[in-house]
Amino acid sequence: MRLALHPSVRFRTRLLRALAATLIVFSSLVAVGVTAPAEAPLTIAVRPVLMTLGFDIDIKVWNVHLHFAWSALPSTTKADGPAI
Repeated sequence: MRLALHPSVRFRTRLLRALAATLIVFSSLVAVGVTAPAEAPLTIAVRPVLMTLGFDIDIKVWNVHLHFAWSALPSTTKADGPAI
């Protein structure tokens, strides 16, 4: 009979602790980035876009600037052909 001292239990607990630590670090970085001023080295800005029912996320880490946009409504122009 095997009890809770099996090697797979130790692996599972390590995996769960690593996942919990990653979740804590990620949530703290998001909290700091959202509340930071625009001149800070780490800034996260979330702006709602009411016309397209979407949002824009800007992430700035020192010199790197990332932009993500999502919209619930499809765009009206097609990217693969000329606009008429």
